[in-house]
Amino acid sequence: MHPHHELLTRFYSAMQRRDAEAMGACYHDDAVFMDPAFGKLTATEARAMWRMLMGRAKDFAMTFEVRHADEGSGSGFWEARYTFSKTGRQVVNRIDSQFGFHEGLILAHRDRFDMWAWTRQALGAPGLLLGWTPFLQNKVRAEARKGLDAFVAKEG
Repeated sequence: MHPHHELLTRFYSAMQRRDAEAMGACYHDDAVFMDPAFGKLTATEARAMWRMLMGRAKDFAMTFEVRHADEGSGSGFWEARYTFSKTGRQVVNRIDSQFGFHEGLILAHRDRFDMWAWTRQALGAPGLLLGWTPFLQNKVRAEARKGLDAFVAKEG
């Protein structure tokens, strides 16, 4: 097994345990994270995002598959099941991940998922009607970023 395959397995296994510190240790200090909800984050911001998300998760469960890992890149798939805290609605999110590596750590991490599918589940009728629009997707991103910034400020 390639060492980067082991790294991704360690990252996803830590997520299953809701161990944000172990997840964060898998990132290079120069890492960049990107997804449809939070946008582009630095390694420091991504580590804080995982602490926030894993700390708030009440009924979080996930499965994963490391699909590929070699010297330069990797990919995976994970499915998360949880209750979205702002609405109390159940969400099943299916995420494809792409990774780049440097010095044995994750340097680039990009998660992709269907934002409209997520908004339909998490927000109900507003997500169904408007979740495909840039307006609502940008509003979700702004709220996610605002929540992360507040979390970081509170951590001090």
